[in-house]
Amino acid sequence: MSNKGFTHLHLHSQYSLLDGAIQFESLFERCKELGMDSVAVTDHGNMFGAVEFYMKAKAAEIKPIIGIEAYIAPGSRHDKSKSSISDAAYHLVLLAENQAGYQNLLKLASIGYLEGFYYRPRIDKEVLAQFNEGLICSTACIKGEVTAAVASGDMKAAKAVAESYLKIFGPERFFIEIQRHKDDDPNVRAGCIELANKLGVGLVATNDVHFLNADDYEAHNCLTCISTGKLASDPERMVYPPGVYLKSSDEMREMFPEAPEACDNTLAIAARCNVEIDLKTRHAPRYTPPDGSTPEDYLRRLCYEGAKERYGEITDRVTERMERELQVIQSKGFSSYFLIVWDFCNYSRSQNIPVGARGSGVGTIVGYCLGLCNVDPLKYDLLFERFMDPARNEMPDIDIDMCQVHRPDVIDYVRKKYGQVAQIITFGTMKAKMVLRDVCRVLGVPLAEADRLCKLVPFALDMTLDKALETEPELKTAYETNDLTRKAIDIGRRLEGLARHSSVHAAGVVIADEPLTNFVPLYKASGSDDVITQYEGPMVEKCGLLKMD
Repeated sequence: MSNKGFTHLHLHSQYSLLDGAIQFESLFERCKELGMDSVAVTDHGNMFGAVEFYMKAKAAEIKPIIGIEAYIAPGSRHDKSKSSISDAAYHLVLLAENQAGYQNLLKLASIGYLEGFYYRPRIDKEVLAQFNEGLICSTACIKGEVTAAVASGDMKAAKAVAESYLKIFGPERFFIEIQRHKDDDPNVRAGCIELANKLGVGLVATNDVHFLNADDYEAHNCLTCISTGKLASDPERMVYPPGVYLKSSDEMREMFPEAPEACDNTLAIAARCNVEIDLKTRHAPRYTPPDGSTPEDYLRRLCYEGAKERYGEITDRVTERMERELQVIQSKGFSSYFLIVWDFCNYSRSQNIPVGARGSGVGTIVGYCLGLCNVDPLKYDLLFERFMDPARNEMPDIDIDMCQVHRPDVIDYVRKKYGQVAQIITFGTMKAKMVLRDVCRVLGVPLAEADRLCKLVPFALDMTLDKALETEPELKTAYETNDLTRKAIDIGRRLEGLARHSSVHAAGVVIADEPLTNFVPLYKASGSDDVITQYEGPMVEKCGLLKMD
């Protein structure tokens, strides 16, 4: 292996919410500047950004390595008796080597939230043993189980723990991770190297990257303060080492003169990780007609029965439009989709729940005759092509409005009837006004002054702090004449656009024909029983799943 080059295999993007400060476009630009052709993302316990990362990396011609920094329970994932976060879980890095590894990451990331959540989404060695195929494991940071034992001076315990992972992954897929930060104890690194040699397993060097450039440190410090509710001046706040940025190959190799093979192994692991996510195959559920006919025949029959009710006489114009739409719908395999929407709309009406289509979905005579909407597309010359363009291979999307109070009842009906159903996650981002308010708080800007500054940021959907400085003279003056204001705005500009929190999409539901964890990881918000996808709407559709609004 060459003594030049390095691949970062432990990195936290913006989807390690309020902990990582890296957006993907900037990451890939920086990788290219540093001559790095591959990089991993290992967000804390989740895969929120995995498909976005994969697609944007491919577009940038950077090899994406998909992973997570998992939280692993010291015993069973079901044991929720520990009194603190640090006691309830260790850290462990898992990287997908191949398709089987990616599939297993989907399962493990889901189990963490659906079964093991306690302070954090946790897995355990039982499920690791079950879903380890295709995964490469490294022991993570000082909060990893092996490294923590080394740090406590208990080499016997460290060896026993390492052997438990070695039993699961084997010597080819288990690595002992070493890091070097400013305040690290060199004895920990030496102990890890000694342990790897004793067990005959590989070493891997990482930098636990949380921000992109060295000068992002102060902004990242503010980000963690926003997360923890602390002031940037609080000596008790959580503090990261200043060096956890995307270092160059030379910088990384200079840190590990005693173990150059740990840097070489990053390149060897990167070469082994080859995942291709299927973004072409569709996985829409199939409707089973009660009369034993095919979905295509059943849809046609319902449409013509509806046309007779709607129009009285089925004219050549009605027939021509109906057949043209049905031909497109059936040729693209969406008959079941229309029947499922028809089915839950019927159920809603049977329960006196107000329901109806809106948007481009009202431009279809099929929808009109199924009773999904009450607007006649022939009368108003509405175009079917606005809803489904025959020339484009895209999922249709009928937007359905229904009573908000009873919406959970309809989702429950769909879940019971079709099985594989989840709501869809969405991410709130740090917009100009919000990020300025957050940064002012952690920097200790007086509340009245923070309010004044935030009110100077104009309201617009695409507003940024740069635009606000250009368009609001009073804000620009404050920026130029007050050091604390300038600092708050400059830090805000670095954090602007980062994901701030997750929530449930107000309307999005996904339905599949087989277990959802075959295609997407699942999530449960703390204190909620709602099953939600870890991928947001557009990424769910990229994975070939049927999304309904």
